[in-house]
Amino acid sequence: MGEIDKLDLKTLIANAIGEVFDKMVSLEAGVTAMGPQENEIEDRIVGSIGFGGEVMGRVNIHLSDAFARLIAASMLGIELEDIEEQEEVDDVISELSNMIGGQLKSHISDFGLPCELSLPSITTGSDFQIESRGWVRHEKVGFGHQRHRALAEVYVKPGN
Repeated sequence: MGEIDKLDLKTLIANAIGEVFDKMVSLEAGVTAMGPQENEIEDRIVGSIGFGGEVMGRVNIHLSDAFARLIAASMLGIELEDIEEQEEVDDVISELSNMIGGQLKSHISDFGLPCELSLPSITTGSDFQIESRGWVRHEKVGFGHQRHRALAEVYVKPGN
């Protein structure tokens, strides 16, 4: 467990969010001092991705539906009102989770803890909780763009 304790997960996930939003989303996303709690985001979409190897982990990105739609429009290069299907938003948030998870995985691997990503998943709704148990460390980072606020959660434990 010693190597996992040395990881600055908050900085790693904040950097991953910043890099992905800057390069791929074309929206400025700043880390906020205090992010929302996951149950404070109504009508939310959660993009999740896992990683496994010498360290195992999970990243959950909690976004309001409005923020998810804004991200989707920006990534797809279309106007917000031109989003026709929820599937478009789900696909973009899956890819967003994949990119943020990939950046985090890369930083963790650079630290000497190689791991591989799983496939992303999406959960949507307005009244649910995502419970993750058995993890050694759990960190939360709030981030946002303009009036939109979101939450990134990272869970890790020793792998194989």
